[in-house]
Amino acid sequence: MSSRAEVNLERTHKFLWSKREWTGIPIMSANMDAVGTPAMHSVLSKHKLITCPARHYLGKDTEKFTESGHNICWFGGIEDISNLSKVSTDFIGLDVANGYTIRFVDAVKKLREKCPETTIAAGNVVTADMTQELILAGADIVKVGIGPGSVCTTRIKTGIGYPQLSAVIECADAAHGLDAHIIADGGCVNSGDIVKAFAGGADFVMIGGMLAGHDECEGTAENGVMKFYGMASKFAMEKHNYHNGYRGAEGKTVEVTYRGKVEDTIKDILSGIRSACTYVGADKLKTLSKSTTFVRVNNTHNTVYGD
Repeated sequence: MSSRAEVNLERTHKFLWSKREWTGIPIMSANMDAVGTPAMHSVLSKHKLITCPARHYLGKDTEKFTESGHNICWFGGIEDISNLSKVSTDFIGLDVANGYTIRFVDAVKKLREKCPETTIAAGNVVTADMTQELILAGADIVKVGIGPGSVCTTRIKTGIGYPQLSAVIECADAAHGLDAHIIADGGCVNSGDIVKAFAGGADFVMIGGMLAGHDECEGTAENGVMKFYGMASKFAMEKHNYHNGYRGAEGKTVEVTYRGKVEDTIKDILSGIRSACTYVGADKLKTLSKSTTFVRVNNTHNTVYGD
């Protein structure tokens, strides 16, 4: 290749259970209040990226995302199965912090029974065995990641977690062996981290913090910063009335630098991925994982994908 412009970032995926095909650039916004907005979707859809609307839009404001049509993945909890089954979209998904429960596996089975021809995502998990379990239960795509998010404090509060790159590599191998797919969820702070996720075998990469701080996000800029918070943070729990007698916060609220329109950030991300492909001789995103080798080095900086 003589130019990064020659790199094709679009992928075509055919899904195990729904039998549907999807073509686009497999990067998606996280289903968080700050970035899962209608304004964000209107921009991402122009670039053939996927938007995962914030959960509070499900069931009452879904029409706010229908104007641009495609490339939407609606996520909900176990209690949202009825609303999810009524949504007309490319993807639906069940999203819980801990995918290692019988109740969650049964919920995936129930959603598959209700929506036999819909592409279903489910997570989060971080190991090969549970990836296979969710696929056999009816998931087309498994969401991978426990604790790597920039506003997630699960590893600090509970001691539970798994290095994200290792999780992606192991879960991708398990999923691909069953002709299924995975989403790498969390841990990306720059385009290089997205490249490493794809190189590790991820079929989709979900980003949150990288999209925060833009005009298309929820909220307004004050003194050059915008608020960004985890969906298990105290702020989110109070906003959505998630409080109960035993649940504590496993997320935090931070201030991120205001960065204007998200269009420029998206172009910068896609440019970085294209450039990476030229370095390793991959003329399309599909061949990136086959064109790269990971080398273990000393952990000299604190990034999830830098270990």
